[in-house]
Amino acid sequence: MSDPIAPHVLIVDDARDIREPLGQYLRKHGFRTQLAGNASEARGVLAGSAIHIVILDIMMPGEDGLSLCRWLVAHNGPPVLLLTAMADETDRIVGLELGADDYLVKPFNPRELLARVRAILRRAPPEIAAPPSGRRRFASWLHDPDAMKLTADDGRTADLTTAENRLMGIFLDHPRTVLSRSALLDMTAGREAKAYDRAIDNQMSRLRRKLELDPKKPQILLTEWGGGYRLAADVTEDG
Repeated sequence: MSDPIAPHVLIVDDARDIREPLGQYLRKHGFRTQLAGNASEARGVLAGSAIHIVILDIMMPGEDGLSLCRWLVAHNGPPVLLLTAMADETDRIVGLELGADDYLVKPFNPRELLARVRAILRRAPPEIAAPPSGRRRFASWLHDPDAMKLTADDGRTADLTTAENRLMGIFLDHPRTVLSRSALLDMTAGREAKAYDRAIDNQMSRLRRKLELDPKKPQILLTEWGGGYRLAADVTEDG
């Protein structure tokens, strides 16, 4: 099952023998992908999905990739990696001048494309999740993000740090879903936090001490070995 917060890639290429294997390759390496055979299909995907990066072929029938790239930049769209033919040096230059983030010449090595996609995403501004505004109930607890507090049904309370409050909100946004450490880091502190690979584990330990009757045998915030963490509870709005 794909990570619901993994980077979401849109591949736009009229050649099925390129876009479909490329989509499979990126999914194998932890990305979510959607495919489009032309600019019109791409616009439909962009209208209905949160896309983190667009891999865009320049030479397509109808509206070409440069036109779609221009539209994406003008509308503050996601970063763009252009795919170009060997002879299209002028198009590559125009694409970069329009605001494309990088380009790759066909035929390309998928490993190089993967490296370039990751590099572009590292340079992109981090998407930091803000705590939700509403109070929500889960297990025997109430989370109040504005007060940065947890309150148990028996009256016990626990104050949360800013990081713990944000992390708790993310789990409540995705109940019963396995969230990887890297996804949680991206959502709580941005991509720069990946340098601190124990940050999420430390925050989870502190949250468990506040939530669990026995933090060594958690019943609410579970560890999924090799996967990450999961909130093992349903969530309801308070009031």
